[in-house]
Amino acid sequence: MRVFALSDIHVDYDSNARWVENLSTVEYRDDVLILAGDVSDQLSTLSWCLHQFARCFGQVLFVPGNHDLWVLRDTPGKTSFDKFREVAVVAEDAGVSMQPFRRDLLYIVPLFSWYDYTFGTPSDTLRAAWMDFVACRWPDGFHAQEISLHFGALNQTWVPEGIERVVTFSHFVPRIDLLPSSLPAEHRMLFPVLGSTHIDTQLRRLKSQMHVYGHSHINRQRLIDGVIYINNAFGYPHEDRITAKRLTAILDG
Repeated sequence: MRVFALSDIHVDYDSNARWVENLSTVEYRDDVLILAGDVSDQLSTLSWCLHQFARCFGQVLFVPGNHDLWVLRDTPGKTSFDKFREVAVVAEDAGVSMQPFRRDLLYIVPLFSWYDYTFGTPSDTLRAAWMDFVACRWPDGFHAQEISLHFGALNQTWVPEGIERVVTFSHFVPRIDLLPSSLPAEHRMLFPVLGSTHIDTQLRRLKSQMHVYGHSHINRQRLIDGVIYINNAFGYPHEDRITAKRLTAILDG
């Protein structure tokens, strides 16, 4: 059994959807896919994509990303927490799991999350430009910190006995030093809405040895304090330089 990682597939773009549609339905039947969020904000499109992956892989594991929780095109009054629950139903219907997965000595744990400005305070420019501030809708009293705590409270905090390897995954970035300091200022402006240090606290409490994340659309792999961090974002069609646009095997056998 191999474990593959992928995020930010954004199948609202035709070329990305064609890539999913053309995946082999034979090659990966014994394998696991970690899909770390950002598929589509349309439930019908999300359902199509998850069904496609489910027919290719033995098991698909999924956490929603920020795009998956947009409600701009949904019924007025629906919150992004409501959308999260709808996404969970769509995933279950497709045979895709949002729960911890165990196979022998391996344990793979999804970490639901949101950004909470532990990477910095958003500027007025970012607040005006970042689509989540318009496309997501939260109950009264829920701001970034409360949203992050809400999702973090859904996560499993313990590992069963007999496990030798723990892999965790989230959509959002778990630590700021995974973001290249060489990025130009217009990209560094986005840091406050890219992740949360709370994710790293949780994955280390689980004694994770490997963590898959997405959201930044910057493919990289780094070892920091005993944990291997991997981002394999598919990204938007024009992002050929920073994304590889292929499956990455993070465990092989």
